[in-house]
Amino acid sequence: MIKILIKFLAIFYFITCLSHAETINKIDISGNKRITSETIQVLGDIGNKKNFSKNDLNDLLKKLYDTDFFSDIKISITNNILNIQVVENPIIENIEITGIKNKTFKQELLDFIKLKERMSFSEIQLKKDTDTLKNILKTNGFYFAKVNSSLIRNDELNSVRLKINIDQGKKAKIQNIIFIGDKKIKDKKLLEVIASEEHKFWKFISRKVYLNKSLIDLDKRLLENYYKNQGYYQVKVLSSFAELNEEESFNLTFNIDSGEKFKFNNFVLKLPEDYKEEDFSKIEKIFKKLKNKTYSLDNISLILSEIDRIASMKLYDFITANVTETITQENKIDFNFEIIDSQKFYVEKINIIGNFQTIEEVVRNRLIVDEGDPLNELLFNKSIDKIKSLGIFKKVDTKIKNGSDDNLKIVDIIVEEQPTGEISLAAGVGTSGSTIGGGITEKNFLGKGINLQSELQISEEKVKGKFIYSKPNFNYSENTLFTSIKSSNTDRIKDFGYESTDLGMSLGTRFEQFENLFFSPELDISLEDLSTTSDASANLKKQEGNYEDFYFNYSLDYDLRNSTYKPSSGNKTIFYQTLPIVSTNNEIANTFIYTHYKKLDNESNMVGKLSLYMKAVNSLDDSDVRVSKRAKMPYSRLRGFEREKIGPKDGADYVGGNYVTSLNFSTNLPGILTTMENFDFSYFIDIGNVWGVDYDSAVDQSNFIRSSTGFGLDWITPIGPLSFSLTQPITKKSTDETESFRFNLGTTF
Repeated sequence: MIKILIKFLAIFYFITCLSHAETINKIDISGNKRITSETIQVLGDIGNKKNFSKNDLNDLLKKLYDTDFFSDIKISITNNILNIQVVENPIIENIEITGIKNKTFKQELLDFIKLKERMSFSEIQLKKDTDTLKNILKTNGFYFAKVNSSLIRNDELNSVRLKINIDQGKKAKIQNIIFIGDKKIKDKKLLEVIASEEHKFWKFISRKVYLNKSLIDLDKRLLENYYKNQGYYQVKVLSSFAELNEEESFNLTFNIDSGEKFKFNNFVLKLPEDYKEEDFSKIEKIFKKLKNKTYSLDNISLILSEIDRIASMKLYDFITANVTETITQENKIDFNFEIIDSQKFYVEKINIIGNFQTIEEVVRNRLIVDEGDPLNELLFNKSIDKIKSLGIFKKVDTKIKNGSDDNLKIVDIIVEEQPTGEISLAAGVGTSGSTIGGGITEKNFLGKGINLQSELQISEEKVKGKFIYSKPNFNYSENTLFTSIKSSNTDRIKDFGYESTDLGMSLGTRFEQFENLFFSPELDISLEDLSTTSDASANLKKQEGNYEDFYFNYSLDYDLRNSTYKPSSGNKTIFYQTLPIVSTNNEIANTFIYTHYKKLDNESNMVGKLSLYMKAVNSLDDSDVRVSKRAKMPYSRLRGFEREKIGPKDGADYVGGNYVTSLNFSTNLPGILTTMENFDFSYFIDIGNVWGVDYDSAVDQSNFIRSSTGFGLDWITPIGPLSFSLTQPITKKSTDETESFRFNLGTTF
């Protein structure tokens, strides 16, 4: 009985469906002017369909409305004819945004909305775009912004001109930032962690004092990462909310549940069978060091980075590391690092794209990973970094594509060339006068990556010129050949009674001796003439004469930075020595430079730089180190003081010292003037001293530490690079000559 009933219902449903479906012999489309009837049939997915039910008609209606081409659609079936009557939406002639003065920001808003010129206008889409604009404005701090729109219709052409007026209103300032919940860390410290800032009158430049949703999301991540680095493994930022106060500003509140502190417990490193445990011995040492120490997210990242580094160095090219974390009793965590062999990929082909002026070999000679080599990620990234460091490309991008086999890859290196010629002008203003200088540089002569550089520096006392030629990958090797010619004239007859002229040339090369260790030998020949008058000091008169010097110089350069282009971590060590082969005075000079980079803020790319500079100059016999060879403070090492105008003085003359040392700290300030492109603002502190006189105990030894602080700016302007520094000495001697301002402006060609 049940089976019979089911059959009856099925037959009844089939007959009912047939009764509501009609056969179509013809399609009649009307009302369309711009959009063809054929296009409407395609948009409605009608095809060769002959039978249309009520559901089919509803589906057709929805498809046509979804196109946003029509403001009204009517569909009916009469005498087996499918009638489609449409009213087309007008086409958009142009879209204008008013109320926004910043042209760049206005263009960004136009790019975000979906309505475009020559598209069909839709009221629904206009509402969506209006909401989009409001959200973008809120993201940029304009929480009180109003967005209105108006239309100018042209019925003859069935078109509209859309005008969107934006009243930005005041930016929503953050009056107070409040931390609640089980926070365990003082508010003062948490304020230093997050990117958002409380509005203060001295922070008028910063964009971080305005309410910004994306910045608040960033703050939550920064807070959680900071807590995790303090041992709070299970920390949660439960919520963040902004409350409008009476002053049309906001109180921003973060609700934090820090949880309890955790410690590292046991570490296990699991390697594939064919891997050598001794290669990863450093990881085991890190494990032992961290056991029972407070949990830190940064230490986990350090372990993973070290695993990647070891794998690349030992040519374990294709690995991934899975990390398993297990909470044990007493708030401790066990970690299991499992190294897994991933699929092996090799480089089938490397394509260099975009090098219209630059010879392809200039790029290829920088590659550490070549065709046929394993696609080692670390070495490949190092190759790209070496290409960037040439300084002849505006941008270097890469694209990795599948090759002719499953384990083969094709690598596209896409470069965007930039003007490599530069004319520069530099000036300094100090207490004893001004210094001007300039130069011409070409970094890609004949498209071969050859660097030609000429410099000229003029002051009241000195004229100095230099010409430098350097060629990378000399004689199809990885070596760089460089040569220079230099000449200077120092006229201090009026004040100190002496004049010195110097002419010299050098020839050298640079190559990688071992991994990250570079050796640069150089031969240097110079001729010097020192003449004095009766006004010169007795010590200077003793040094009067002609000098012929032939030196062998070399440097050892150990580079462990993560990038040679714009480093954010690691260090670089340089030792430079000057040895006399044939010399009138037989001076030996030793220079040591150590520079360390550390990322201070992962989210804003704030990088700190610490640099130590030391130099010692001594004679190999009992003779005095002559004035031109004595150690002097490089300007970049102690800003705020005139070049060569600090240190020991013989009467009124600055004679330099036997020893120089300086310590420099600087950091970029990425949050300052972020709306400006190619803009880098920095803060620095310089500490240094020049001391030691070997030829006369009566000369002031100048055993006094100088220091200064200031701000620097580097800006790639449309006409060329601009840089300047504003410096204030902190400690100085009354005899020192200071220089508060220095700038450099160049133009490219």
